[in-house]
Amino acid sequence: MVNVIAQEWELSVKSRKFNFDWKFLKGDNPDAFKIQFDDSDWRILDLPHDFSIEGPFKKEYASSTGYLPGGIGWYRKEFIVPDSIKGKKVFIQFDGIYKNSEVWINEQFLGKRPYGYSSFQYDLTPYLNFETQENVIAVKVDHADFADSRWYPGSGIYRNVFINLTDHVYIKPYGIFVTTPKISTSEAEIQIQSSLKNEYNNEATFQIEHQIKDASGKKIIDCSSVEIIAAKGEQDFSHTLFLEQPNLWSPEDPYLYSVVTKVIKDGKVIDFETTPLGVRYFHFDVDSGFYLNGKNIKMKGVCIHHDAGCLGAAVPEKVWHRRLKLLKEAGVNAIRMSHNPPAPELLDMCDSYGFLVQDEAFDEWEHPKNKWVEGWNKGEPALDGYASDFTEWAEIDLRDMVLRDRNHPSIVFWSIGNEIDYPNDPYSHPVLGDHYKADKPEAKGMGDISKKLAKVVKQYDPTRPVTAALASVIMSNETEFPDTLDVVGYNYQEFLYSEDHKKYPNRVIYGSENGRHHDAWLAVANNDFISGQFIWTGIDYLGEARGWPIRHATPGLLDLAGFKKPLFHFKQSEWSDQDMVHIGLTSIKEENPDQVYWDHQVVCHWEGIEGEKVRVACCTNCTEVDLILNGESVGVKKRKDFPAGTIYWDLPYFKGTLKAVGIRNGNISCKHELKTADKPVKLQLHSDTITLKADKEDVAHIEVNILDQDNNLVYSAENEIHCSIEGPGEIVGIECSNPVSHQDYKANYRKAFHGKLLIYVKATDQVGTIILKTSSEDLEGCAVVIEVK
Repeated sequence: MVNVIAQEWELSVKSRKFNFDWKFLKGDNPDAFKIQFDDSDWRILDLPHDFSIEGPFKKEYASSTGYLPGGIGWYRKEFIVPDSIKGKKVFIQFDGIYKNSEVWINEQFLGKRPYGYSSFQYDLTPYLNFETQENVIAVKVDHADFADSRWYPGSGIYRNVFINLTDHVYIKPYGIFVTTPKISTSEAEIQIQSSLKNEYNNEATFQIEHQIKDASGKKIIDCSSVEIIAAKGEQDFSHTLFLEQPNLWSPEDPYLYSVVTKVIKDGKVIDFETTPLGVRYFHFDVDSGFYLNGKNIKMKGVCIHHDAGCLGAAVPEKVWHRRLKLLKEAGVNAIRMSHNPPAPELLDMCDSYGFLVQDEAFDEWEHPKNKWVEGWNKGEPALDGYASDFTEWAEIDLRDMVLRDRNHPSIVFWSIGNEIDYPNDPYSHPVLGDHYKADKPEAKGMGDISKKLAKVVKQYDPTRPVTAALASVIMSNETEFPDTLDVVGYNYQEFLYSEDHKKYPNRVIYGSENGRHHDAWLAVANNDFISGQFIWTGIDYLGEARGWPIRHATPGLLDLAGFKKPLFHFKQSEWSDQDMVHIGLTSIKEENPDQVYWDHQVVCHWEGIEGEKVRVACCTNCTEVDLILNGESVGVKKRKDFPAGTIYWDLPYFKGTLKAVGIRNGNISCKHELKTADKPVKLQLHSDTITLKADKEDVAHIEVNILDQDNNLVYSAENEIHCSIEGPGEIVGIECSNPVSHQDYKANYRKAFHGKLLIYVKATDQVGTIILKTSSEDLEGCAVVIEVK
């Protein structure tokens, strides 16, 4: 299928997605970049696309990357550029290709990009054919070294692709930089730096105009100036505007303005950009932590990886919207993008939802880390990964991350590395004592590299602090590494907080990666100088598996399908301002009975042996809770009497209804109940939307629940559920979140887990009615109807 880019030059389509109707080959062919190459038997698909998630799961692959394959893949696309585009410049923009991408246009090689998480552009203009002659773009992806990451990275063109059209005088890619050097309640100074390029052979005279618009799109203030750039020249221009009575951006009120920049020549707009503007100011104080808009707040953060279970690394925007809303509900106000630059649209969402973001560049530097193949700390690790490209590419990749992302108000610091100092993986130092390995790289080398990386960040964004997440602060303290950072992240090292705060009085410390238990949060809550924490993790993720048959890591608040886990409710009890209460069953233990770990010890269902004693665990942010079994109170308990964060009761089990009632100021403020389920008899479907857009991108989440005759969820049900679809939609994935499930992710059936499944349905470009039907042996089936408009 041949695509026409545009029928005429229109400002409204300066940048358009270039995702549809690509051809794909899983495998290698050295001639696939050639124009006349026969690709008639290649598969036709839309981007983003992740070919690793298509499987199969095999034990012979690596535990670190989820037992899924890598490999080599080719993508090709034919398109026509009409004569109306002549005289314009045409760029192609890739937001992420994993990895070692090579790109050709009409057999002309454009370049290679090893790092799989960088966004980059190529200029197609010199090589394009016009009118009726076809153009062929070809992309090779080489992820043959599949055990190259400590988590699942995916493979292929897994993020969006765009075609960008400009004049020969144009704003350079990521050439607008908006800062707010002075902010008060009455006025905000807005500085706008514009980097422009003139590719004409003559001097160019033009006008630059900036408009600031409010959240509704209404223009508030503007400015303009006439400028000149020499032939074949580049130049930066600076303008300042003053915004009166600004609405300040914050997690509670993420108010967004926009800056519209226009380049006008001979009375015509020849280029423009729209840049988000969140007016906010912040700083880190060595003794009292993080301040936003003058208010001292704690970062209640989570780390996240980029996959979405059955969808792999090619995650639709609607999926991220659902996940972010749930994290917000848990009380999360900060996100660490671990351990690589995220999709740019995810940062747009963080701006709009009000998350504070740590944008992170790398998981390893010039020496490789262990990537476990057989299982965590088992066997011989692989050493493939970014380290082989670091020396040549790190400063380029870091620069491009900062340039791309620096206008996001959500971002409050840049991380140049994660656990670079992991003991003996790769660096070592005598301070490790008996664990010191003299054959490992010397730790002191980290200081010189961190200086170079911090310098790159400051060159392109001097307004935000530089950080890194340290795994062995004791070792790093023997080097210059921490001194090159503006704020220093401690991974799982709460025991050093007080000691290092005294020992290094000028060091700003925060928890860059932390455990999920209550003590880890108290280390933040009880120490003013600790700015916050980022728990591992917000969402379960593929890879970093402990060993076959387990295929994914399970520390999240949400599971792979985005369903709430018991941990979600526990963190909500610590972080949320909304009254909540939640109960579940946990084991009875005599030693440390107050220590209840909601990430793996609590099960939120009510089943047992009649009369046998059980322990009910309860998390809440209310002052007291009344526990009621089958209408009778078991007893009221106060939260303050349980300093470990979990209230509990020991009582004999009887089937029926167990209800927890949260009480504040003597009034009931919230409830949660569990009911004993009978045998499964039917399926229930719930879609998060009844309409989809006919745009080949919109997605519906259909939750499948297995119920008994009284509509109670049957937690233990693992029935295999079959799905069929009619109308203008397709099933793009079915997720059960079972860590040991190896069923084909592209099949139309899957076994339930904890009585649930999630089905992702994506619309086509046709209007009509989607009917999704589900069935299972011995269960009453169910269907859902979705209109595509």
